[in-house]
Amino acid sequence: MNGRRPRQYRYGTWHGGGDPLQPPFDVRESVDEVGRDVMEGASVREAIDRLLRRGASGRTGLDELRRRLRERRDELRRRGNVAGTLDRVRAALDQALAAERDELSRHDDSAAELAKMTLDDLPDDVASAVQDLSSYEWRSPEAAQTYEQIRAMLRREVLDAQFAGMRSALSGADPGSMDRVRDMIADLNALLAKHASGEDTTVDFREFMDKHGEFFPEGPRDTDDLIDMLARRQAAADRMMRSLTPEQRDELERLMQESLGDDVGLESELRQLQDNLGALRPGMMRDSGTDQIGGETPLGYGDAVGAVADLADIERLEAQLAQDYPGATLDDVDVDALERQLPPSAARDLDALRDLERELERQGYLTRDADGPSLTPKAMRRLGESALRRIFNGLDASGVGHHDDVRPGSADERTGATLPWEFGDERPIDAVRTLHNAALRTASAGGGRGRGVALAAEDFAVAETERRTQAAVALCVDLSFSMVHEGRWAPMKQTAIALTHLIDTRFRTDALQVIGFSRTARTLAPTELAEVEPGWEQGTNLQHALALARRHILRYPEAEPVVLVITDGEPTAHLEADGYPAFAWPTTAETVRATIAEVDAMTRVGATLNFFLLGDDPGLARFVDAVARRNGGRVFTPEVGRLGEYVVSDYLRTRR
Repeated sequence: MNGRRPRQYRYGTWHGGGDPLQPPFDVRESVDEVGRDVMEGASVREAIDRLLRRGASGRTGLDELRRRLRERRDELRRRGNVAGTLDRVRAALDQALAAERDELSRHDDSAAELAKMTLDDLPDDVASAVQDLSSYEWRSPEAAQTYEQIRAMLRREVLDAQFAGMRSALSGADPGSMDRVRDMIADLNALLAKHASGEDTTVDFREFMDKHGEFFPEGPRDTDDLIDMLARRQAAADRMMRSLTPEQRDELERLMQESLGDDVGLESELRQLQDNLGALRPGMMRDSGTDQIGGETPLGYGDAVGAVADLADIERLEAQLAQDYPGATLDDVDVDALERQLPPSAARDLDALRDLERELERQGYLTRDADGPSLTPKAMRRLGESALRRIFNGLDASGVGHHDDVRPGSADERTGATLPWEFGDERPIDAVRTLHNAALRTASAGGGRGRGVALAAEDFAVAETERRTQAAVALCVDLSFSMVHEGRWAPMKQTAIALTHLIDTRFRTDALQVIGFSRTARTLAPTELAEVEPGWEQGTNLQHALALARRHILRYPEAEPVVLVITDGEPTAHLEADGYPAFAWPTTAETVRATIAEVDAMTRVGATLNFFLLGDDPGLARFVDAVARRNGGRVFTPEVGRLGEYVVSDYLRTRR
């Protein structure tokens, strides 16, 4: 011991908000939602997509994120007029010309008259007028200052379109600011050239940002991030120019060229930057889209490019969130672009959806292969449990509980309860309960500490068990298109999955085989049953389904045969002697004879057929009525919503 007092802890109620240990979503609830869509006929991939579009556990889904992006897009389109730079230049030029004419009106010399004629002969388009005035000798200091402000504004707009932080960097009166810009672009070109050659630019990037970080408020993380950011704005500038009319585009391009005409070094560096970006990100630079921004407020060139860049972001995000292209995953979504366009909560919601999809796989509910996601046996147990619970909740209390046979037997399953042993009892001895009874009896009789415990006959207890009479169960389910068309697909799948779960968990000694039939029949494993999709071919081949059911029953000669058939149409197909299916509607005598032959074969092996009819097909009603009289089975006509109750109840009654 070092003499220290033991550390003390205090425990109390958490008051810091929501439960910090609560998971962001309920995975089991999500599995149930996927299961409901699968029951309706959707594939697992479609069901997961629907879950992600809706959202889970109160989290925003993809559809809501896309709706917010559409609102953001409409807001940007109403933001202003992309030709605002032309309007601003035109207004400033009119102001300069008015001041110059006012000054010339005070002079009557020939030079003044010549200057007036020069102003009167200026071209109507702004770009040509600005270009012609580049060599004009202004008499009005105010007009000269305004004209220089036009050129400086155009220079800022050109640079601001490429670099988001350029406007603030050039907003002051520092005469050396343009020198810093020129140095920055030269260093940038050197960095991009080194990166293009495959060299490591990690150190170079840090040095570049330390020196020129004021021009990049976005805070790029590395050279690739910087290139993506610059290429995005350059591509947006190209898209913005394409959105203008040809006249506006020509006029604005000449204005931009004029703004840099007296700075050959800067113009050369910018041209080299565009070439570098085109080589490093050719896909982004080949973007051929256009965006229309139709607001009333004039936007400067840089602001317009920023708005178009945001619209391009939204266009890509909408395509990524739609997830409607081959191989789409949520990892394709550009989280940085999402954070630029929507509040931070949107990125958190997207992360939660990504985690949900991964958590379904991590917890063993989904597995993926080359064909896509599929449900695991664990997910099937969850779906079967939910389906069975819904069915039992719908059953009348008086109709439940009569299927148990509690006759003793050492090979039966334990219920968890114990019973007093009786002479001749074959049930297994419960050793723990037996010793417990002996200890209590000894203590009540005054037995002292340290004395042994003697066993008496009344101390013995046995484990209660249930006798399970083995049954060979064949569930034949109609997979024809009419089951989907009439809304019977989901109840059928729910019933089949619930019965599968009931037998797997409560009647494990029974052998169940699910047989689906349309133009032909086939056996279905539990996972196949959940993911089976309706066939678009016509045909109800009950004859083939009964042949497979009879083959299953004959594999268990000592078991009680149970054959259940769910269908909504009379037989319209059968197998020919060569094994190929023959289909005809209305049904033919050959199909009826082939089906009746299988019914008779089932009758000879002692199997009765219980039919569950969906719909009101009169031909089917006549057929199954004849089959019931011939075979001794029963016919049920449940409502679609109560199909599961009828099938499960009949199975339990048969087992009893």
